[in-house]
Formats: sequence, C-alpha cells, structure tokens
Amino acid sequence: MMGTQELNKLWKTYQLKVTYEIAKTPEVLICNGSAIGTLGNFSASTGKAKSKKTLNVSAILAAALTNGEILRYIAEFLDDKRTILYFDTEQSPHHYQRVMKRALQLAEQPLDSHPKNLIFSQLRALTPEIRLELIDNAIANTPNVGLVIIDGIRDLMFDINITSVK
Repeated sequence: MMGTQELNKLWKTYQLKVTYEIAKTPEVLICNGSAIGTLGNFSASTGKAKSKKTLNVSAILAAALTNGEILRYIAEFLDDKRTILYFDTEQSPHHYQRVMKRALQLAEQPLDSHPKNLIFSQLRALTPEIRLELIDNAIANTPNVGLVIIDGIRDLMFDINITSVK
C-alpha cells in the first residue's frame, strides 16, 4: 500500500491542464459519421437481453477484419494495429463459433480458413479471476492489438454488487 506522499506525487504526474498539447487519439471505429472507438480507449455496447448486441458486435468485428465498411460500421485501423482479440464469457463453443462464422460472412471472408489477425477465446468454463488474468495477459503479450472485444464483460466479476476493491 502506498503512503500519502507517494500517492500525492503519483497523482501530480497524472494531472492534465487545458494548456498542454495533447495529440488526438486515432479514431478507428466510426458509425454514421460518429467515432465509436478510438485507439487505446474503452467503448461499450450495452442493451437489454436479446436486443441484438452480439449482431452489433459481429458487424464491428467484420468491419475490423476488412478494415472497411460493414453495415454502416467503418474500421480504419493502422497496419500495425490489425490484430483482433475476441473473448466470450457467456456462450457455448457451438454458439460462439456461429458468431465467428456470422462475422466472417459479413466480411465476405472464407469459412474454410481462420483469419491470421483474429484470435477468438471462449472462456465460459473458467472462473472470473482466471478469465480476467488470461485476458490481461493476452492483451499484454499479443503484438499489434488494435481491437479487443469482451462479450460478457460482466462475467469477469463474481458479484456485480461489489462497489470497492480491497
């Protein structure tokens, strides 16, 4: 645990001022003219059960696979940020593979070979703690990652009612 002085020093290093010159983060996912994803930041797709969230994510994935436009989603990833990590925590392997096939069909890519820049992981059988560790490790150790999709991010927690971490 850090002391007050250490925390204050660390806090000061992370403060920003309006006068600082900060480069704009590249917009890599766009829908209907609005940026929905920027490199290095988090975005979330939320909705009620059965509201077609997975179809929405499949279209984003297809756009990222082609680095083009699919169903009004436009992906513009840099050449060195084209690796896609997709983690599913909810569905069975069969349903998970159907999602993958749907994305490939939307991207007009063959179903008889796996895209080199796409890494799918089905994590339903693992505990939330191991899922989180595995995802963190994969992001840190996979070169050229431009997009990380976690379908079922809620399943990375044991209890959604916990409000603090010890």
